[in-house]
Amino acid sequence: MKVSRTVMAAASAVLAGALSLGVAPGEARSAESRSGDPGGLAYSDSTGVGVHNAYEKGTYPYFADALDSGAGMLEIDVWTNVFGRSWRVSHSNPLGNDNNCVNAAHAGELRGKSRNQDLGGCLSDVRAWHDAHPGHRPILLKLELKDGFQAKNGRGPAALDALLTARLGDALFRPADLTAGHQDLDTAVRANGWPARSAMAGKIVIELIPGTVEQDNPFDTLWTDREYATHLRNLAAAGRLREAAAFPAVLGAAAGDPRSRYADAGIRPWFVVFDGDASAYASGSIDTTWYDTRNYLVVMTGAAGVAPAIDGTHPTEAQARERVALLAGRHASIVSADWYPLPAVLATVLPRGGAQ
Repeated sequence: MKVSRTVMAAASAVLAGALSLGVAPGEARSAESRSGDPGGLAYSDSTGVGVHNAYEKGTYPYFADALDSGAGMLEIDVWTNVFGRSWRVSHSNPLGNDNNCVNAAHAGELRGKSRNQDLGGCLSDVRAWHDAHPGHRPILLKLELKDGFQAKNGRGPAALDALLTARLGDALFRPADLTAGHQDLDTAVRANGWPARSAMAGKIVIELIPGTVEQDNPFDTLWTDREYATHLRNLAAAGRLREAAAFPAVLGAAAGDPRSRYADAGIRPWFVVFDGDASAYASGSIDTTWYDTRNYLVVMTGAAGVAPAIDGTHPTEAQARERVALLAGRHASIVSADWYPLPAVLATVLPRGGAQ
């Protein structure tokens, strides 16, 4: 059952406040080891801060810098089409890689090898960093599949699971870890919520969203969200849910239960992560308490654009903190923006929903 937020907020106020004071990247890592992260909060009862397109060299010289930033979410864009090899990581080049990942085998290589690696290389960087920072904050790694899965060409849900497992291994927090014997993800989180942040220390949660190219493709009738949710349902039915490595997200802020868009009602219980525009969630037209009381995660993107808009990359620290607090009060799980110049803000963790 969901713990009273009044009790939870009171119990974690000192720790949450300590983290939200902000520290430099190196200090953020040591603060984690001193339990600066409010580990008593359930993961679903906390609000963290994420960085949009953290793989771009203009954002961070190396993906290790993004991991060092203290951010609770990091986003990577992935291409799968037949015109290039492997799972490519780039913002606008569908044929190759253009990113800050180096395919590190260990922490000593995180800034010492050639960049522009594929998704496997980015995941290797995450693993090398993870091994060097035991007990690090839980990190949501958001993968936007720009042009969707390409199962016929060896880049479908099962292949992605295999890649994630090979590169991240026991660092992954898997759907099977959340179901914990329940029939599906929805039943599990509504009954028990997500584990405490302390229990998820050192874990990577993978979120999948449909990509912009996929959404604009009139010939693509099976988007990432539906394809992976179907994959989860089928694995569970076969007793093989442990093979799954990611959580599909319902993309787009909407009133009511956005899962009603899926004609196949059987896949709806496999969505417990939602992702959409922060301005829509903050407008008052969407009951965001609905997500919170059911322990669903909500990633609110484009936080800078919420009225009154603030600078998308270089707001003052006070402005960014106020925006994070505002969206925490609107029940965000992750507040996403391009505030990479503000590591003290990125390391912020607040009680979700405010001190209620």
